[in-house]
Amino acid sequence: MVELTSRRAARNGRLHHWILGGLVVGGLVGVVSNALWRDAAELRWVIDNVAQPVGQLFLRMLFMIVVPLVVTSLVLGVAGLGDLKRLGRIGARTLTFFLFTTAMAATLGLALVNIVRPGDGLDPEVRAGLLAEYATPAAEKVQSAETSGFGPQLLVGVVPRNPVKAAADGDMLPLIFFSLVFGVALTRIPANTAAPVLRLLEGIGQAVMVIIGFAMKIAPLGVAALVFVVTARFGYGLLESLGLYVAIVLVGLVVHQFAIIPLLAHTLSGVGPRVFFGRARTLMVTAFSTSSSNATLPTTMRTAEREFGVPREISGFVLPLGATMNMNGTALFEGVTVLFLAQVFGVSLAIHEQLLVLAMTVVTAVGAAGVPSGSIPLLVVVLTLVGVPGEAIGLVLGVDRLLDMARTVPNVTGDLLTSLVVARQEGGPIMPPVRTSSADSAAEPVLPELVVAEPELPIATVASASGLDDDVAG
Repeated sequence: MVELTSRRAARNGRLHHWILGGLVVGGLVGVVSNALWRDAAELRWVIDNVAQPVGQLFLRMLFMIVVPLVVTSLVLGVAGLGDLKRLGRIGARTLTFFLFTTAMAATLGLALVNIVRPGDGLDPEVRAGLLAEYATPAAEKVQSAETSGFGPQLLVGVVPRNPVKAAADGDMLPLIFFSLVFGVALTRIPANTAAPVLRLLEGIGQAVMVIIGFAMKIAPLGVAALVFVVTARFGYGLLESLGLYVAIVLVGLVVHQFAIIPLLAHTLSGVGPRVFFGRARTLMVTAFSTSSSNATLPTTMRTAEREFGVPREISGFVLPLGATMNMNGTALFEGVTVLFLAQVFGVSLAIHEQLLVLAMTVVTAVGAAGVPSGSIPLLVVVLTLVGVPGEAIGLVLGVDRLLDMARTVPNVTGDLLTSLVVARQEGGPIMPPVRTSSADSAAEPVLPELVVAEPELPIATVASASGLDDDVAG
């Protein structure tokens, strides 16, 4: 048994390094290909017929299990909390911390763009060229913003008419609402009646975790393909034109990711920066390569539970909410983008107008979809609110894919941080014993056995998925 565990740990360790290697190799090959064969038809063929399909296969496998994962995690998490007073307390703490960290990120972004003012120096010819080049996708984003129903209609839309349709459409907020209400309902019926439903959901959860393992087996190749597509298409001229804007966004994301988040983790949950980032490394790589909080959710949950010992009922409640509602990096990006485009078009924003931008970026970050570029339509709403034409979004669409990859990392690490803080506030166990070797950080792939608590309503805990790679799957 010890020998088998050692072999699995070594294999998992190698796979973890393969994921990082795929990220590096895909990026380097893409940069070189863009520099040497930027306009070559052969490069375009490779991107469209090889790299893009491979990357999309990996993404689709992750997206495939998001809906069952969200439903089972939230229902079991709420049922596991049991006491509605505790549910309300944890919910209030979660949402408060979401808003707090999101507002901090947006404030940081606004401060940086006010200091550097990257939009003042953009060449008018470059502006005209970018607007012309991205006119069509910009118009699509504007149309999407007009039909998004942001405002009171968004609140009404949280309650689904048909939860099955919401699941089929990947409409996460209505699905989350239904899952929360369904979980609460299970706590209000007799335990022996709720038990079969919970066991069915637990079985689905086990199967989903095994599928996650399958998907992560192709993660190195998928990550390499996704990063290659971005870097091979990314023109240096475009980066040079918007270089200062891109630099401001990236600097803000780096400061938030590697200064603010670890400071909060150390202060509020007792987890030091080295341990925090050491155990969240696969999570950050997955977030960067997929550009999606939803696609990274399986890895986020496994990281919280396996690496930090967050109780299942806490992670199952906090993290699905965070994948849709907690967007630290998105709020920072939106704040910088709105002020940058306002500067480009000569729209002067007073302090009270910038405070409105701050509030709107926090609100729209909460409402943004956890998918690649999911925040862009809502960002158009903020632009038009402050007098900047919505079509101006075309200026930044060319570099959005790179920035989307970068801002997803603090998005998901902010979710992980929230789960640690809430678990600590609830007095739950945090941080399992530190493993004795790097290989052991990926070690035992067997999940704990599912149990149903008696005599009260069953408390769901995630069960075993034999053979599932621990470190590779998050």
